[in-house]
Amino acid sequence: MAGLGKLLKQAQKMQRGVEALQAQLDAHEIEVSSGGGAVQVKVNGNGRFLSLSLDPEFLKEEPAFVSETILGAIQDAAGQAKTYNEAEMQKVTSGFSMPGLM
Repeated sequence: MAGLGKLLKQAQKMQRGVEALQAQLDAHEIEVSSGGGAVQVKVNGNGRFLSLSLDPEFLKEEPAFVSETILGAIQDAAGQAKTYNEAEMQKVTSGFSMPGLM
């Protein structure tokens, strides 16, 4: 039973780490710029979109170009947030190992 106690303590420690990480991810901001700065997207470490800013002159461009540029910035921001989130989560959970699981 000593192994079970150790496992429970390890799980509780990981849970506290994940809870602390959630607050850190919410506070961490990632800003992405596209179209020479005409589009700016800001997300947090959890991938929640915080803001979108567009240069009014940029909106005078061809609609397809505007759409592609905005979509590209959003996808880039979401990808960066996901990468950051996964890397930080790995740091918290890397020491947790449950017998019998990979």
